[in-house]
Amino acid sequence: MTYVHAAQLADVPNGGVLAVEIDGQEVALVRDGDDVYALRDECSHASIPLSEGDVEGCEIECWLHGSRFDVRTGKPVNLPATEAVPTYPTQIEGDAVLVDLSGTNTAQELNAHGNA
Repeated sequence: MTYVHAAQLADVPNGGVLAVEIDGQEVALVRDGDDVYALRDECSHASIPLSEGDVEGCEIECWLHGSRFDVRTGKPVNLPATEAVPTYPTQIEGDAVLVDLSGTNTAQELNAHGNA
C-alpha cells in the first residue's frame, strides 16, 4: 500500500466533508469523529461532486438527485444511484490524513462480490 498525504486532520470538519485532489484524482474526505473516510468525489449516478452534498453520520448525499452513499463502503443506500462509488483506505499519522489510491474498490469489484 502506498499512502500519500491528503490533508491535515484539522482541515476535515467533524461531521463534514473536504474535497481534495490526490495525484490528479478528486477525492472526498469525510470525517466522523476520529474516523476519516475517502471516496471518489463523484456521484455514480450523475457525475456530480459528492463533496458538495450534505453529510449525516457515515452517509454523504448527492445534492442533485438525493442519492446517499455509505462513506465506509461507497455503496448507495437509496435510489436513483445503483452503483457504488470507489473508496480508498485511509490512516491518520499525527495530524495528517493519508490516503492509498491504489487500494480502491471499484464499483465493478463491489458489484461482482454482491456488495452493491
